[in-house]
Amino acid sequence: MKTPVPDYLLEIRDLCSTGQDGHLADYIPELAAVDPDRFAVAACTMDGVVYTAGDAEAEFTIQSMSKPFAYALALRDRGIEGVLEKVAVEPSGDAFNQISLERISGRPRNPMINIGAITTHTMVGPVGASEAERDRALADGLAAFAGRRLEVDTAVLDSELRTAFRNRAMANLVRAGGIIEDDPDEAVRGYTRQCAYRVTVRDLAVMAVTLATGGVNPVTRERVVSAPVARQVLAVMATCGMYDAAGDWMSTVGIPAKSGVSGGIFGALPGQVGLGVFSPRLDEHGHSVEGVRTFERLSHDLELHLMNTTMTDVEAVRSVRFDEITGRRTFRLQGPMTFASAEQVLRRLAEIPPGPGEVTLDLSRVSSVNSSARRMILEAMRRLGVDGHLVGLADPGRRLPAPDLGDGTRPVTRRAAR
Repeated sequence: MKTPVPDYLLEIRDLCSTGQDGHLADYIPELAAVDPDRFAVAACTMDGVVYTAGDAEAEFTIQSMSKPFAYALALRDRGIEGVLEKVAVEPSGDAFNQISLERISGRPRNPMINIGAITTHTMVGPVGASEAERDRALADGLAAFAGRRLEVDTAVLDSELRTAFRNRAMANLVRAGGIIEDDPDEAVRGYTRQCAYRVTVRDLAVMAVTLATGGVNPVTRERVVSAPVARQVLAVMATCGMYDAAGDWMSTVGIPAKSGVSGGIFGALPGQVGLGVFSPRLDEHGHSVEGVRTFERLSHDLELHLMNTTMTDVEAVRSVRFDEITGRRTFRLQGPMTFASAEQVLRRLAEIPPGPGEVTLDLSRVSSVNSSARRMILEAMRRLGVDGHLVGLADPGRRLPAPDLGDGTRPVTRRAAR
């Protein structure tokens, strides 16, 4: 059969790309000249399948949507603590172009507003990197997120540089405060170039899902940034990505997101999907009017709100088998192992009295094991050994690699139960 996802996205296009609300970003001459009626939407799954509808091949400049990715690269290159010394992570409640600094430290309040993004840009690449070296590091990083090389729109770059008076003022301010050490004009040139890369909604969806997977691009299979970096970026996007509309966005849409004045919005829902929308008309916050409408519809229709609390009544322990001849108990586990599901397993294992006899955990139906569940399961296996049990493990999918029980020993390898 044909998957209905493309048809659904076409329906979204027809429902959301209507009306004449909003205005173009006419303070940037090149953006004032774009076709206001273009619309595109894309979704990328966790395994790298991309669905699109509308003008999916249309290119537009990434603008402020580059900020989370530059932030990710700065975190990668300077470490989370190193970046936090220069840029805070508090929502400013201000528009994107406000001079929003902490009163005592002088740090920009977050990396999503312009003054914070300019500062963040100077931390991409190694300490002491030249302007050209930083540009290359940024270009390589964006390419890794998108899964292809991106090109700079030189007409947009030149147009924005001619009108970048406010950004130059902000760069001079953080330079005067000792927040950045680079030449302010150099910082503004690099930041403006960062915003001028051309992307499509497909690119945005792939870049978004790379954050949603914990830093691995599912199309290229390349790890772009570490899981802690991806988590930090998503957290800041959730609280600061939509500027002075962040609270309204989080309560109604509930997807970590970032917008750009070219008319794009991308959203990354951890563990589920990456989304991209393009429609050039903007609201008073600088967000795409039809893009916001599309995300609201997607969140509602597909139950994508981050705070949804859908519960499952699937038991983590699928079954327990006892072999009277060998005295072996086999616990067949199932589903993703998280803190909640692993805690269920521990309670069942705690019912086993101390003494001889083998206890085998069968993970053949387990889809994933996160770090907390791994620690819990390994500790349970260790304690079973202390209680006098022989511990076995059936793990054909290697969901629990290198299962050291804490004393250099490992469980006995068993075949999965039939």
